Amino acid sequence: SCSRILCIAYEVLQGLQYMNKHGMVHRALSPCNILLDRKGHVKLAKFGLYHMTAQGVDVDFPIGYPSYLAPEVIAQGIAKPSDHTQCEKPLPSGPKSDLWSLGIILFELCMGRKLFQSLEIAERLKFIIMLGCVDDIVTVLAEEHGCLDIIKDLSENIIALLKKCLTFQPSKRQVFKELLHDSLFSEVSSVYPPFHKPPGLFSSSPRCANLTLPEDISQLFKDEDSDNLAERSVEEVYYLWCLAGGDLEKELVNKEIIRSKPPVCTLPNFLLEDGESFGQGRDRSSLLDDTTVTLSLCQLRNRLKDVGGEAFYPLLEDDQSTLPHSNSSNELSAAASLPLIIRERDTEYQLNRIVLFDRLLKAYPYKKNQIWKEARVDIPPLLRGITWAALLGVEGAIEAKYDAIDKDTPIPTDRQIEVDIPRCHQYDELLSSPEGHAKFRRVLKAWVVSHPGLVYWQGLDSLCAPFLYLNFNNEALAYACMSAFIPKYLYNFFLKDNSHVIQEYLTVFSQMIAFHDPELSNHLNEIGFIPDLYAIPWFLTMFTHVFPLHKIFHLWDTLLLGNSSFPFCIGVAILQQLRDRLLANGFNECILLFSDLPEIDIERCVRESINLFRWTPKSATYRQYAQPARQASESNGTRSSMSCFSADYQEAPRSDLSRDSIKLDDLKAEVSPRISAEDLIDLCELTGPSHSKTPVKKMKSSKPKLLVVDIRNSEDFNRGHISGSINVPFASAFTVEGDLVQCPATATLQSFKGRVVVIVGNAVKNTAAFAAHLVKSKYPRVCILDGGINKIKPTGLLTVPSPQI
Repeated sequence: SCSRILCIAYEVLQGLQYMNKHGMVHRALSPCNILLDRKGHVKLAKFGLYHMTAQGVDVDFPIGYPSYLAPEVIAQGIAKPSDHTQCEKPLPSGPKSDLWSLGIILFELCMGRKLFQSLEIAERLKFIIMLGCVDDIVTVLAEEHGCLDIIKDLSENIIALLKKCLTFQPSKRQVFKELLHDSLFSEVSSVYPPFHKPPGLFSSSPRCANLTLPEDISQLFKDEDSDNLAERSVEEVYYLWCLAGGDLEKELVNKEIIRSKPPVCTLPNFLLEDGESFGQGRDRSSLLDDTTVTLSLCQLRNRLKDVGGEAFYPLLEDDQSTLPHSNSSNELSAAASLPLIIRERDTEYQLNRIVLFDRLLKAYPYKKNQIWKEARVDIPPLLRGITWAALLGVEGAIEAKYDAIDKDTPIPTDRQIEVDIPRCHQYDELLSSPEGHAKFRRVLKAWVVSHPGLVYWQGLDSLCAPFLYLNFNNEALAYACMSAFIPKYLYNFFLKDNSHVIQEYLTVFSQMIAFHDPELSNHLNEIGFIPDLYAIPWFLTMFTHVFPLHKIFHLWDTLLLGNSSFPFCIGVAILQQLRDRLLANGFNECILLFSDLPEIDIERCVRESINLFRWTPKSATYRQYAQPARQASESNGTRSSMSCFSADYQEAPRSDLSRDSIKLDDLKAEVSPRISAEDLIDLCELTGPSHSKTPVKKMKSSKPKLLVVDIRNSEDFNRGHISGSINVPFASAFTVEGDLVQCPATATLQSFKGRVVVIVGNAVKNTAAFAAHLVKSKYPRVCILDGGINKIKPTGLLTVPSPQI
């Protein structure tokens, strides 16, 4: 019917207008690329080829179907980059070429027959070009195909629409917006409300304002015949199909869409001296085959046959375990205990994780804490990009902000960016593609332009790579993630003069090596292999310059759950994997080892990093040049329920017991890290009840977490000391050779070897020297109380021994 044709035309025009807004032209519009869903609504298909191939330049075949090509497209011809006779490459097709194609399709719908079927391709193209010589194209087409009678029976609106679409001159052809508001659509336009893009995942606007739920939610998955898999997105189903054993390339080979030909068969049969060849026809395997292949879901459905309907609708309000729901709970529990790389390939486990994360992310930021909780188990690879964004606290109108940044005006940094991009993770097909390079360029430039106080340093491209790879089709999100990541983990690393920031960072790292592995620290210091020689690329790029992307994903899954000091633990964990080789080699061999870093077990690295982090007092990694504490209004209180795994010492409120800033030279002179008085009080579990000034030590059956070594003389020690501490006066603690003098107190110290040892005294110089002696004697986890005993005196937590009678 005429009204049905108008509805189809209106929906196609809406789709083409939306594409045009995003800078895309279909150029291959034909009846087979206009699909109808179950409700009869239009879905445009195969619209990306022209855009993906740089307007057809990257392929050896014309894009579009001869019968539906606009006259201006035919007149322009096909030019290849290798064709040196072309002075300049032709201009890309505009959106009006799609309007002509739509006109031909609508004409065929009205006539009930295909056009130009009796003509060869060359004749078809010639006929379309010759239509420029006639006044009424619609009538001429009807006469040529013997359907003038049908034309006379069409409504005025249909005839007007055909004439507007089939206007020969592009300049006189209407644009989509004008045509959609034309009076000829007055009958159908009221049925279609104007399209409003739904609020994005990180938008502050409510995303469920128009949500309708059934009266009984439990009925959602009670229908045994319901196809829960069909409710999931195409991306999810395809991802699960691949996990279940699906192989797209194999399917295309079986359908003979991908055809391989022995190289010897591609040689010409006859070759002249001037290079001209004869006898070998064009290889059709390099041409376009637009066959639609339907992928069977039988294998996937069979793999998920034991998954109940409730797995697709997990209850988020329940105090659920870290495992998602499933009928086959035994199998799922077993899968959860397997190594991460196996879990990521388990179809059923991934379905449950994807469904759970999808629902949690749709409730972001209200479910931020639960996202953190589940991310500590693992993050499904399919949703890693937006999960990272949630962990980084990305919110707001990120697309509008990104679009507002000027990414076109030349800036001095452009040349360096152009040099760096072709060297960044170029083993990856996506990032090494021309489109990947263009996206790299835009995101990096957007960051440089929007951070005028910072500069572009080599390595920023590597830092951008994971975010761009995971959000390849969402540059705004990649930019937002990168902009949130850098202040948290690399605060002020990209200042024009960043030497003080880097030097402090490397000094703290050196102290962390001494804290966790004194033997390795002693050896590296003896041979002069200091962190400045190998660790700057590690931390400046957060290890993206060192590891391939698949390892970075697993490493950053944990890094993003940790605070800004977690990278120190990753660095120490890497060194400990190379420990034996480092201890056995000298300076030159170590330099060679790090010039081509050996294979690192990333899962082991993550496990050991977490363990090292748990052994490290929070204040031990304090840096005066780290990100300053945020205001309470900025943090929204979302971190209050987070574990200490993610709590950052820098964000804690300052007090008299906090660590004080010291000069960089003084920091470099100390082998062991300092810890704050509040950290010491917390670790010693000292409390002073409000009704009494007498400190009370919590009694626990477990062994003490640490040992406090008071190095003051015995008189000062007896006037007041920390409960549970031992007294080893510095003046008589060591022999001439540097060994500990044997006594009951040093015997206690030796029994605590392996646990945290805090050195307390009056003079900082003495405590630092005592700690250095212990490190030299291979005592791990040695640290110094910042401010000495004087920091503890005002708290009333010192105890005085009872006088001996």
